[in-house]
Amino acid sequence: MSKTIKISEENYRRLLMIISEIQRGKGQRASFDDALNNMELRKENNERNIINLAGAWKDMTDKEAKDFLDTTYSERMVKSRRI
Repeated sequence: MSKTIKISEENYRRLLMIISEIQRGKGQRASFDDALNNMELRKENNERNIINLAGAWKDMTDKEAKDFLDTTYSERMVKSRRI
């Protein structure tokens, strides 16, 4: 089944760029559906990528960091004992 949707020119161009990247990588034609799936995979990978957390604690004091780590450690110990 296919549907007609209305998107901005900017988003259309973004999708075309993603389609182009996919086609270069696969060596075969790609669709808008492929582009949307690719965007979702990129999002999931970015959310799980630890490098995205670099610098996240830079404003945290030593005491705040210690408290956080202590709490996290104790919570993990409790969970591991349940298993």
